[in-house]
Amino acid sequence: MDPSPDPDAPLLVLTSFPSHDVASRIARCLVEEKRAACVSILPSATSIYAWEGNVHEETECLALLKTTQKAYSALAARLIEQHPYDTPELLVLPIAHGSPAYLEWLSKMTQA
Repeated sequence: MDPSPDPDAPLLVLTSFPSHDVASRIARCLVEEKRAACVSILPSATSIYAWEGNVHEETECLALLKTTQKAYSALAARLIEQHPYDTPELLVLPIAHGSPAYLEWLSKMTQA
């Protein structure tokens, strides 16, 4: 991801996990290490995808990670290191607007 001119720019990172337990364990680590301010885990999503020549259908958890531009590289590295999938989903969306108080909190919670 290209560096943003604003290191406090808020980001929403999406990833999926094979179970709530795995998602919770990794999310807790990312928050404790200040790589994410908050992780919301949605308990059940059906993912249909092609992998290694076959179409698969799996039940997964979707995680919404709230972070900042300055914390993103460390978050991505740690997530890939801990994730059980060979190729974990890692999608990053900029947050254009939000509650000023929430965005300020998000920035404070991701400062090492």
